[in-house]
Amino acid sequence: MIIMSVDFGDARTGIAVCGKSELIASPVCVIQEKDFNECIKKTAEIAKEQRAEEVVVGYPKNMNGTVGERAEKCALFAQELEKLIGCPVKLWDERNTTVSAHNALNVTNTRGKKRKAVVDAVAATIILESYLGFRRNSSAT
Repeated sequence: MIIMSVDFGDARTGIAVCGKSELIASPVCVIQEKDFNECIKKTAEIAKEQRAEEVVVGYPKNMNGTVGERAEKCALFAQELEKLIGCPVKLWDERNTTVSAHNALNVTNTRGKKRKAVVDAVAATIILESYLGFRRNSSAT
């Protein structure tokens, strides 16, 4: 199944996708958009271009597991996106993915403007890799 992941942000939204084999998550792009509704529309266009059969939206719960304002906004984003694309949109716990993305970029020595341009797509890739790992492990049991 082709699965797309979204790391929604107020200014930049990262997108990643995996092919039908569900083996490798790859970054696609970063949407530079501050308008909530426009970001949803642009994300829907990319989902259609990528032929996504399912979309996973990062759900940033607080470290204690509670749902805060940011997670609520991501849930609304997912809900509105699902109306536009006609395939399932799921929320996926994304705690620490941005930290992990920054750590990955440290390893590659990606700094400054380059880092800012790709960190959200890397975070989306990490979200998708986590979700794919869950799918593999849950289908094996």
